[in-house]
Amino acid sequence: MTGLSSPDPASIFAAIGSGWQAPVERLLARDGLRRALTPRDAGILLVAGDMPGTAAEALSRVHDQLSHPRVTLRWTTAGETADAMAERIAATWRDIRAGEADESDHLPDQPPNEWKGVGPHGQGGKGMMGGTPYGRPMAMTGEDIRDGLQLDRYTARIGPFAPMLPPGLVLEVTLQGDVIVAATVLHPPFAQPIDADAPELCAARMLTLLGLDGPARRSIQRRRPGGFWVRGAVPRELGRIEGAGNARDRFTAFLAGDTPAVAAPDLSELLPGLEWSEAMLVLASLPPSAILRAARMPEAA
Repeated sequence: MTGLSSPDPASIFAAIGSGWQAPVERLLARDGLRRALTPRDAGILLVAGDMPGTAAEALSRVHDQLSHPRVTLRWTTAGETADAMAERIAATWRDIRAGEADESDHLPDQPPNEWKGVGPHGQGGKGMMGGTPYGRPMAMTGEDIRDGLQLDRYTARIGPFAPMLPPGLVLEVTLQGDVIVAATVLHPPFAQPIDADAPELCAARMLTLLGLDGPARRSIQRRRPGGFWVRGAVPRELGRIEGAGNARDRFTAFLAGDTPAVAAPDLSELLPGLEWSEAMLVLASLPPSAILRAARMPEAA
């Protein structure tokens, strides 16, 4: 069967709504379940919680990226226990393996950016500079924020169900190579209850990004105290920008005392200067409540 190479464990991609981050993370740490890091690697799309209408198209795009055969399961009521949800997943996985369940695409098979026939050669561009050749915007040059050299800058939109970002967060980031030179919050993360801030969950998110699935799972299962936060997660001098200090200083000044009373800068001030992989590890090390305070929309800044 297409897309499935082994019968166990059940491979699940999670789309998480408000209030469901901690229950889903604890559920998917169970033996016999595996949280897929990309939709292509999953057979089950788990939609947890109610989703706002603004996320409907993004959710459909995630759905259509799952390989066939695939099934969507919804977990939207707190009355359904994790044990009951795990049983539903197991039954659905058996049906998928037996070839008895599949879902068709939600969206038409067409590119998100129309480009055919546009431009002097029909390639979607406007010549040597500018435009969106083949449906993708061209990188344009700009000053490197570290040394002032002219380098290509590429801007992309990421979220709201990107597995390396908090659920609901949509970022528009401009990159020079791997370095973030600008970041704008287009949608803040979905609000989560305080139990999503649990140290073992913060630790597991970081370990998962490092590819250490086994330790991440054990961190959740054993509920080890401690966990990670940015002071220990970010090496000295990482992401240094002239006049703005390094990433550790920018983040820990915001988190000093772990009190919501501290004025939170927005992520557009915190992320530039970090390489993409570094920024994702930093975000994974922070409790969701702290990220929500920092993820302000431009008009609210």
